[in-house]
Amino acid sequence: MRRWLLWAPLALFAIFVGVAMMGLRREPATLTPSRLVGQPMPAFSLPPMLPSRPGTSGGGQGPRLVNLFGSWCVPCIAEAPQLLQLREAGLTIDAVAIRDRPEDVRRFLAEHGDPFRFIGSDPISHVQVTLGSSGVPETFLVDGAGLIRAHHVGPILPEHVPDLVSQARALQ
Repeated sequence: MRRWLLWAPLALFAIFVGVAMMGLRREPATLTPSRLVGQPMPAFSLPPMLPSRPGTSGGGQGPRLVNLFGSWCVPCIAEAPQLLQLREAGLTIDAVAIRDRPEDVRRFLAEHGDPFRFIGSDPISHVQVTLGSSGVPETFLVDGAGLIRAHHVGPILPEHVPDLVSQARALQ
């Protein structure tokens, strides 16, 4: 009986590791059933992050993607090439810079490309919280009437680009 008790912690640890590995292997959902899909983009007006670029706002401004990002965000770096592809495909992308500084955003854009039409500054995450965002990056597809049509959680990967392009073109 004593020997079995000595092995019990190791067995529990092995079970824990097995469950954790199963969770890591599961494909994360990128399109979530956001409560805002089908609803108007919340009204907001953000000041410019950079003096050379206007800030951004909610509401109808034509079909567009609204991308929440941070220069400090590693997954935002991973999605940067895909945002450039989306811009090259003709999509309009507005940005909300979360808890960031102008000099850091300027450096981020110089290093990873600049796909954005407007970049608004959200220094205390007010817009992020209003949108129900759980982190960055997150992207909202907004139609010309200002309705949120899709919500993409996490970085946009190469395999997501064709679907986003077709969804955005369907709104035009």
